[in-house]
Amino acid sequence: MKTTRARFIQMALAGLITSTAFMGCEKKAANTDTATGEKPDKEVVLPALTTEEARAIAKEAAIYGFPVIDNYRINYDYYFKPGTPEYKGPPNTLINVPRVYTPADTAVQTPNSDTPYSWMGADLRAEPIVLTVPEIPKDRYFSIQFVDAYTYNFAYAGSRATGNGGGNFLLAGPNWKGEKPPGITEVIQSDTELNTVIYRTQLFDPADIDNVKKIQSEYKVQPLSQFLGKPAPAAAPKIDYMVPCTPEEEKKSLKQFEVLNFVLQFCPTVPSEVELMERFAKLGIGAGKTFDAATFSPEVQKAIEEGIGDAWIEFDGLVKQFDEGKVTSGDVFGTRKYLKGNYLYRLAGAALGIYGNSKEEAMYPVLRIDAEGKPLTGANNYTLHFPNGQLPPVHAFWSATMYELPQSLLVANPIDRYLINSPMLPELKKDADSGLTLYIQNESPGKELESNWLPAPKGSFAVYMRLYWPKEAAIDGSWKAPKLEKVK
Repeated sequence: MKTTRARFIQMALAGLITSTAFMGCEKKAANTDTATGEKPDKEVVLPALTTEEARAIAKEAAIYGFPVIDNYRINYDYYFKPGTPEYKGPPNTLINVPRVYTPADTAVQTPNSDTPYSWMGADLRAEPIVLTVPEIPKDRYFSIQFVDAYTYNFAYAGSRATGNGGGNFLLAGPNWKGEKPPGITEVIQSDTELNTVIYRTQLFDPADIDNVKKIQSEYKVQPLSQFLGKPAPAAAPKIDYMVPCTPEEEKKSLKQFEVLNFVLQFCPTVPSEVELMERFAKLGIGAGKTFDAATFSPEVQKAIEEGIGDAWIEFDGLVKQFDEGKVTSGDVFGTRKYLKGNYLYRLAGAALGIYGNSKEEAMYPVLRIDAEGKPLTGANNYTLHFPNGQLPPVHAFWSATMYELPQSLLVANPIDRYLINSPMLPELKKDADSGLTLYIQNESPGKELESNWLPAPKGSFAVYMRLYWPKEAAIDGSWKAPKLEKVK
């Protein structure tokens, strides 16, 4: 989850332009194969646009495109650019991280710190990939989340979705037409050629890490041809990966549309978005197109900047609905079918916690304001109280994790505690009525209460709860997370 509301408002207002002059322009743009860098001879003349039209299209494209370009930024660091601090390995290689995340992990905002991750960047252009999962003890939760280039969660395997009995899962790209091969448990097909696959394996406590490492070592991925013992098909063309936007550029720079064009070449247009792409094409946005801001008139360039600012102002309004409980994490993460073309929700999911799970897999009550509606800050002390019998309702486990704002990263602290979760319950001190009170503050509440202390930074922060494999009471909203109470 990304930045504070105030930061987005500041960014948006900085780009706010009052000019509403109706000035059009024409732009010649060559269709470009950005994977190879080759340009065809034929040029495309873009239609003249008023500033109002340009602003409206830019806003729509910024909302649509942010999840795409932010996902690409992370994938670039993880799989495409050896030598980056966060590099894990090349595409189609499973990378196990045999530890929980700490404040040193900074590529992904709001990482969890209670399920060691395994990652794979899947390039499905040449052939499908087979994921082999071992049998896993029934009391240990795990999940495999399949995320496409748009950040839709298009499939799951794991304790909830397929059980702990293991299996072979075939992940295929949008153009694969084969039948289910022998030995395959399930065929999973994506709308995009590049995908992210995220494994989460539950860690019960620090002493349990060797058991997690053993399970991770038994996860296996291989091309379909290798699984079947057949010759491999021709390799896909090498990709000349474009340098992504920085997090700051993603929210204000016109470069974002250049990156969006690059990624969209790996995303065949789905029928429901044909008209949308025709509209974007008026600004030179789309697969195989060239967006070149310099060829627009200054007035239209400003209108495009205004549109980007408008997108984040609209996002800010949605954040207020989160704070008021009118929108939840369960609304913004899911499949293409589930989100029904709500691209603002998709943006919110990426900006507030990219790679968040669909509600059936996990719910994320986000605590960003106290019971009085004021932002959380380490200048104050807070309590988070669960009455007896009202702990988060889950089939697997729950946690409450601290994040410093605006970075939305884990918080370094003297006791190296980044979360409190349900496996820790036996060590936590119960209230006299058997309820549970957590102490959320910058300094220790004292040795007698330190077991229940979730350390906060000195400045702004948020607490994210995670309910893995939530029960219906959490999904339908009949159970609600308590508010943080400021200690007077």
